[in-house]
Amino acid sequence: MKIRKILFLISFIILSGCVGYSSTGVLGTGVSIALDPRSLGTQIDDSIMQQNLRAKLLSADKSYIISVKTKILDGRIFLTGKVSSVEDKLKITKLAWEIKGARSVKNDLRIKEEFNFKRSAKDLLLTSQLRAALIANKKVKSVNYNIDSYKKKIYIYGIAQNETERDEVTREAKQILDVEDVITSIFLVDDLRVIKN
Repeated sequence: MKIRKILFLISFIILSGCVGYSSTGVLGTGVSIALDPRSLGTQIDDSIMQQNLRAKLLSADKSYIISVKTKILDGRIFLTGKVSSVEDKLKITKLAWEIKGARSVKNDLRIKEEFNFKRSAKDLLLTSQLRAALIANKKVKSVNYNIDSYKKKIYIYGIAQNETERDEVTREAKQILDVEDVITSIFLVDDLRVIKN
């Protein structure tokens, strides 16, 4: 198994020589590899789980790829986005639990409603304000967090170096005007299965 991971990593590095990367990191996990507190092996495992989940969603219903956002941190799966029915929500949760290595599944999927431009603009503004506040805050490594907003609720997923950083992120979110609730799934580096040395 260890040899397989090493071969996968070497193949990935060789094949990625001509491809540019965005700030989402080499493995597309939403966190820069250099700053990610997870070990490289955990990052690869999460990336493989992410790809497997995307494949399952695509084979179940092509519309899920656009409407459902997934994030995997240390084997914990987070689902956000909008689906057409409660049945779809349950089906996606079941698919997530079927992924090998899944430790937990947090389903924050919402049922689709009529599009409201004003509300969508406000949600985007809340997300942008929090992102800017985290970037400006020297106590927080902002690249370690994903943010989503819906109906004046902010959802934050990420990894904090310590409890002080986790509290700082939550405090920044609660200070944003018009935020009604802050839902966090922030893990400490010490909570991870494999701690980076």
